[in-house]
Amino acid sequence: MIGETRPNGIKDYDVFYFDSGDLSWAAEDAVIKAGQEVFAGLPAEVEIRNEARVHLWYEKKFGVPCPPHESTEAAIGCFAATTCCLGVRLEPDGGWRVYAPHGLSDVFNLVVRPNSVLAPREVYETKAARWKDEWPELSVLPWPN
Repeated sequence: MIGETRPNGIKDYDVFYFDSGDLSWAAEDAVIKAGQEVFAGLPAEVEIRNEARVHLWYEKKFGVPCPPHESTEAAIGCFAATTCCLGVRLEPDGGWRVYAPHGLSDVFNLVVRPNSVLAPREVYETKAARWKDEWPELSVLPWPN
């Protein structure tokens, strides 16, 4: 793709879905592989995850247990920064549904706010530091005491 570059500061795009009917790695991996074909050629990585499986690996990766999510919305509510608690879904009628449990004002005002529901402090601080390095105009709020 001549002339295209990776969007400034975007490490990856997250695509997530919820399938509690099959929690096997094989099922998720099949979706990931299908997505890799669809998204091949994008200038950034697309990370695809089944949010119904998060509880199976979260503690090993982040050091704290994660109860099973009951929906993609429940998973979104646990993201490390409230600013990231945002999902967009294409509905069967062709319309778009935006889910933002903390609203959109922080997104538009470039405020990164911690969400201490699940993610450890270190996860938030690591992500926020990377974002601040990439976009110095961000206001990064500290983890609550």
